[in-house]
Amino acid sequence: MDQSSLNGDLLQATGSQGEQQNARRVAHWRNVVGFWLLGLCNNFAYVVMLSAAHDILKQQETNSTLPTPPSVISLSQSSNSSGRYDCNPTSTAAVLLADILPTLLIKLTAPFFIHAVPYGFRVLVCIATATASFLVASFSTSVWMSILGVIFASVSSGLGELSFLSLTVYFNRCVLSGWGSGTGGAGVGGALLYSGLTQAGLTPRITLLIMLLVPVAMAISYYFLLVFPPSFPQWSSRGRVPVGGVGGATPEHRPLMEEEGHEEGLDTRGSPAVKTTGALSCTEKLVILKGLMRFIVPLAVVYFAEYFINQGLLELLFFPESALSHAEQYRWYQTLYQIGVLVSRSSLFCLKIRCVGVLSALQCVNALLLMLAVYYSFLTSVWIVFAIVLYEGLLGGAAYVNTYYYISTESGDREREFSMAAASVGDSLGIALSGAAALPTHTYFCSL
Repeated sequence: MDQSSLNGDLLQATGSQGEQQNARRVAHWRNVVGFWLLGLCNNFAYVVMLSAAHDILKQQETNSTLPTPPSVISLSQSSNSSGRYDCNPTSTAAVLLADILPTLLIKLTAPFFIHAVPYGFRVLVCIATATASFLVASFSTSVWMSILGVIFASVSSGLGELSFLSLTVYFNRCVLSGWGSGTGGAGVGGALLYSGLTQAGLTPRITLLIMLLVPVAMAISYYFLLVFPPSFPQWSSRGRVPVGGVGGATPEHRPLMEEEGHEEGLDTRGSPAVKTTGALSCTEKLVILKGLMRFIVPLAVVYFAEYFINQGLLELLFFPESALSHAEQYRWYQTLYQIGVLVSRSSLFCLKIRCVGVLSALQCVNALLLMLAVYYSFLTSVWIVFAIVLYEGLLGGAAYVNTYYYISTESGDREREFSMAAASVGDSLGIALSGAAALPTHTYFCSL
């Protein structure tokens, strides 16, 4: 009787362990899929709204009711046919500034105070501003309203990226792979869906109203799909230090707080006296930010080089002998770039690249090569540019996901949340600087 009872207890314990493993497996995949959808929605709304803003600006200028694909707009306005290059003087500087400056401002300032705002409220702000961007742009009657729509989209995307990257520290590190893949998919999916709906005959206004499903999907993904840890402070800013959620830093990599001992003294063994509990002080955040420079600078360089290519050079690389028109070549440049980003941002599941600085150097080589190609016209086929642009997207996407992966592995539990948020300024800073460089470069070549 005792042996039978013992066997029954063992079977029950085994069954309970199996149920727990199944529950953990389900929670694991719900979180990975949830972060994939959050990445998709966060960037999807931004891509679609920005494309629609170009359409609406064009319609307001021409008083036309027919939608025009964004890539055609960028190549058809004020065409400079008398010069050496088949291009148009850039006329979207206001949209570009509205695009990147709000995001850059948020990423520069928010890491120092955003910890006081609970995640539940942050996501509500992201959803509200994404919804506002669609509504304002769809019912726009003037240029300033369209620009306001872009600003709302920029705020939603910037705050969302900063918050969701910080949020990953409360989950297994594999959710970073889901987030990166989702953000990569947004570029391809957003552009194809918007183009498909407008080409099917829907007006930009109707298309944007349909896109209101995107903020709804973001809300469902965050509030209903993710499986949060029991102690997660959803609506409270107290107790925000995630300990052990994704695993601590490895013994050989705890660099972000290493200089703190110079300010707070040494312990009895002569090692830096680093606090392990409590909220980070402003001084500690500045020390961490200094340590993050080796991640932020390479990421900024990668984005500077690739957006210098995308904003200043690609339109100028036109091959008249190709069967594709100028607009079609430009559209394929953008599509192949986004495909490269999607593939490499999904690569964290199977490949990790430690030295992001190498990716930065290779991207700068791409920018230099294509600038020389624009000036000297030594590339003989559009297919060569297609290959380079695809490679450009692969480098940029790989730099993005690997930067945040290694930040998460090389920072301690206490500083990881701030580090993930603060490092997000790298890409926006690179894009802003590339815009400042690409616009005069583009103007110079068009004047030849």
